[in-house]
Amino acid sequence: MEVNEALDRDLVQTHGLSLNEYEVMVVLSEQPERRIRMSALAEEIVNSRSRLTHTIRRMERRGLVSREACADDGRGVNCILTDEGYAVLERAAPDHVDSVRRNIFDNITAAEARSLGAILGKLGESRHA
Repeated sequence: MEVNEALDRDLVQTHGLSLNEYEVMVVLSEQPERRIRMSALAEEIVNSRSRLTHTIRRMERRGLVSREACADDGRGVNCILTDEGYAVLERAAPDHVDSVRRNIFDNITAAEARSLGAILGKLGESRHA
């Protein structure tokens, strides 16, 4: 089973969240006032806008996020992590960390983990350059 599939399965089984929904919630939780423009959110999670819109609509129906027009220009839309969404994220995070450990780090050596960290760090830097 692919790692992302295993991580997704664990989140769905324990918290009813997809990995994609969890990633959205993490990005939102790191933003000032837990809000970000939808276009910036799509860039952060490297997702198509149509897929992101579908994901956000599903999360909105569950009360995890809300959307509102951007106050600064009225054309854009902000996505906001609700208090309920933040509470769900706080409950899911420890289990997700455990899933990452089991599905990734328990299967590689310490040297491989250091290499993986260096590679992911470099990729993250290039994405934000």
